[in-house]
Amino acid sequence: MNDQNIKRVVIAGGGTSGWMAGAILSQQLGKVLDITLVESEDIATVGVGESTVPPMRALNRLLGLDEQEFMRETAATFKLAIWFENWRKIGERYIHPFGTNGQPTWACDFHHYWLHSLKLGLDSGLGDYCLEWVAADKGRFETSPQSDINFAYHVDAALYARFLRKLAEKNGLKRIEGKIRSVDQNATTGYIESLTLESGQAVEGDLFLDCTGFRGLLIEQALNTGFEDWTHWLLNDTAIALQTENVAPVQPYTSAIAHEAGWRWNIPLQHRTGNGWVFSSRHMSVDEATSRLLAAVDGKPTRDPWTVKIRTGRRRKVWNKNCIALGLSSGFVEPLESTSIHMIMSTAIRLMHFFPHSGIDQSVVDRFNAEARQEIESIRDFIILHYNTTERDDTAYWRYCKNMEIPDTLKSRIELFKSSAYAFQETRELFRIDSWTHVMLGQGMMPRDYHPAARSIPDEQLLTYLNKFKDTIAQRVTAMPTHQEFLDRYCPANRDVWGVLKV
Repeated sequence: MNDQNIKRVVIAGGGTSGWMAGAILSQQLGKVLDITLVESEDIATVGVGESTVPPMRALNRLLGLDEQEFMRETAATFKLAIWFENWRKIGERYIHPFGTNGQPTWACDFHHYWLHSLKLGLDSGLGDYCLEWVAADKGRFETSPQSDINFAYHVDAALYARFLRKLAEKNGLKRIEGKIRSVDQNATTGYIESLTLESGQAVEGDLFLDCTGFRGLLIEQALNTGFEDWTHWLLNDTAIALQTENVAPVQPYTSAIAHEAGWRWNIPLQHRTGNGWVFSSRHMSVDEATSRLLAAVDGKPTRDPWTVKIRTGRRRKVWNKNCIALGLSSGFVEPLESTSIHMIMSTAIRLMHFFPHSGIDQSVVDRFNAEARQEIESIRDFIILHYNTTERDDTAYWRYCKNMEIPDTLKSRIELFKSSAYAFQETRELFRIDSWTHVMLGQGMMPRDYHPAARSIPDEQLLTYLNKFKDTIAQRVTAMPTHQEFLDRYCPANRDVWGVLKV
């Protein structure tokens, strides 16, 4: 296919991955491509990816979305941070915010100056110098077109897919209802030529996007691409999901609360709360996990809990022949840092950059796969960091995490930070220097030394500056409304969509 123009794109599967890919491609290339999405209403989607990271805001701008409309239609809330409890030790907590710490200089990052201030006797936390950290801690939020606050969203996954579907179909995407019976390949090249549905209809295409979830109907079952398993680093293989009524004002953060065999999430939406119990089935049964989750939640369940089996790892090729995997079919780290929707977005945007209009060239495919691998492996390392740097030894699960061999890429990062407080972000990495710094410090890693530039400022001048910076942030946050008050004013959930404005 290196000389065949790509004009027909077929997306296998809907859900968040299928409709996100469809929305991006149809909005950007709908005038030059014939885009078809095949999905069956009889096949349930995972539907628990409800927490996002800040780059989603860039996607919304790319798609020309109005933020208030988007939030009303998906009952969305704002997200400033992730709140971690019981990860380093039982009873301890820390916040991973989305904002910038203080004011860095050309010589070194801000946290070096903060570390030096501790030596001078200043009693403050690094988060005191981050607007998003303080706002999350106080449950406050406000934004405007002029605001510099950095945030993401909590969204209802099912309604987000529905919202994107309307956008994609408006831009010319065609949807076909039906289950895929077979993936039809060229006998010589192995390239996919069509999908045959149970109705007998054949859906032909030049390029196929696999959005069929963990089963990887095209990328794996048809093309035998192979899978690199990461369960020796990331033990959790099961999640119990549960939706409950809201019983308190919603907070602008996701909660990740560790337990003896994993962790549980709490994701506040306008009309309900998403809850989940993530665990290793080698260390806890489904029955026990379900019982523990039901006992832990505050609100009344709005539906029965359901079980999701997960497998951590990556597809050896995201792009194989004329098939590109998106979402769960391409790989999965785990939901801890809310990266699933981001990975769908980044893969779809990468496809935009590398789109093979004049035919599939192997050099393009190789570069695409190399970038995809770098991205998911850096996310993998960031997630492993939370587990391996624990001080917990109360269960076999945590003892394994604490003592396991970790990737060399992560090992060198940890040693670098421990020795000199140096943190970095590679070109294609999602998580910034501030993210690595907050999690490493939150997990108890106190560097042995820091950059000498932090000692070059007179002590009194440094302390005066830090106190003023801290007070300025505190004053800004005090002037903000609560998160709930801002939601009620800015983007109340659409009653026509939900049936109720708020439960």
